[in-house]
Amino acid sequence: MRNLASAMIVLSLTAAPGSAQENAQIFDFGGDSFRTGATVVLDTAGTDDLFMAGETVRGEADISGSAHLAGRRVTMTGAVGGDAYMAGMDVVLDGPVAGDATLAGYDVRVGDVGGDLRISGAKLAVGGPVAGYALIGGDEVRIGAVITGDVSLTARNVEFADGARIDGKLTLYEEKPGAMEIPARVASEDRIERRDISEWEAATRSVTGWSWTRAVGRFLTGVVMVAALAALIAAVMPGTLAEMRRGILERPLRNLWIGFLAQSAVIGSAVIFAMTLIGALLVPAVVFVALAGGFAGYILAVYAFGVALVQAVGRPEPQSVGERALCGGIGALATGIIALVPLLGWLFVLALTLTGLGAVVQRLFRPRFLAPA
Repeated sequence: MRNLASAMIVLSLTAAPGSAQENAQIFDFGGDSFRTGATVVLDTAGTDDLFMAGETVRGEADISGSAHLAGRRVTMTGAVGGDAYMAGMDVVLDGPVAGDATLAGYDVRVGDVGGDLRISGAKLAVGGPVAGYALIGGDEVRIGAVITGDVSLTARNVEFADGARIDGKLTLYEEKPGAMEIPARVASEDRIERRDISEWEAATRSVTGWSWTRAVGRFLTGVVMVAALAALIAAVMPGTLAEMRRGILERPLRNLWIGFLAQSAVIGSAVIFAMTLIGALLVPAVVFVALAGGFAGYILAVYAFGVALVQAVGRPEPQSVGERALCGGIGALATGIIALVPLLGWLFVLALTLTGLGAVVQRLFRPRFLAPA
């Protein structure tokens, strides 16, 4: 499934068990709101930028700034005065967005977008008008409104409702160029360009472009999301998180070794499965396990790194969910800065990720050769 890997990695951690506490952790600062928990709801006005993560996330009130939402079921019905960034299994953006919208998930629906739209997933529905360009990548795509700007589209099946129309240039990325039928009422043939699917990745990079403002914004958003995920895990299983974090800080080299062995085994199994021909069908699942495990290890290790930094300045172990979220943010910020160092930064992040993965593996499987005599 194209362009869905990043969203599925997020889901591997945000899919909290049903027995999780319903109470959300709320931290408001400078007009912005930070909320985590099993069920997280914003139902009061007055928020500028909104950051929420949980199993069920609902934004019911209008906000004047941007929305950053992640979870299993993510819904935004209030108006968004800035940009919207949403990821989850089921993602619904019914409220109007004044700026750009970037959405990823399995089943994704979006309404009125005043700027550009970037959307990826399995089932996609564009139900409202889009004032800017649209970058759409999915399996089942339904377009039911007017898109004023250019559109880059790749999909297995596309449905156009009666009110659908593309005023700009339509670029189709197909496995067999020419196979997709586009009604003349949607876009005339002279405004349609067909390209091979292999060009899709390069096209998405050229469309989104790069700038210092966007790079810094993404960096800070990543820091906030890591902090939010750490707070979510802390709310769901505080004892387990504390135990794994202590294990990382007390025995970092052993965790690094176990993480290296585990990731090597998973990646190596993909090669073996591919050699058996029949087992090749399992290769995508193995790749997903490797990615999800690496991401889980990264979140855990970054949180432990943040706790170590906090303790280094004389602070005690974090006790509340808010303190754990702060440690996660500090660890993510420090890790991001170190990662900017050429070569050594990448090696540090790799070692950190494998160390966290080692703690996860020991918690889940408890290898016998590590058991006490």
